[in-house]
Amino acid sequence: MRAVIDTNVLVSGLFWHGAPHALLERVRAGTLTLITSPGLLAELEEVIGRAKFDAILTRSTTSREDTLNELRQLAEVIEPPPLPQPVCRDPDDDHALALALAAQADLIVSGDDDLLALGSFQDIPIVTPAQAVQRLTA
Repeated sequence: MRAVIDTNVLVSGLFWHGAPHALLERVRAGTLTLITSPGLLAELEEVIGRAKFDAILTRSTTSREDTLNELRQLAEVIEPPPLPQPVCRDPDDDHALALALAAQADLIVSGDDDLLALGSFQDIPIVTPAQAVQRLTA
């Protein structure tokens, strides 16, 4: 199964347990393909660069660079063409939709209400991390 996993879910999966972490474990095990883009990787780098993650990174004995490098190695990185017209209430979220379409993803996983409100895009379900885990175990 191929999934675009939104930045908010990746951050949660990297630093805490729960459904987002379970998804990353599936990616590490090779049973879920993580699809990302240079833009989403840059957003992730900006987010985990915030000072509020310093203590978590210190406790986990990893660095920001190692974390980003691991994700780059695990992910299939695609630069999607933009959508022909806006879809989301938040235009920044259109990038995840364009990526899912270009990558022929099976799922978009997000905690973002603007994306989740759509329910699906071009027959690609948009689900929460818990719903994604449920689909993967079914």
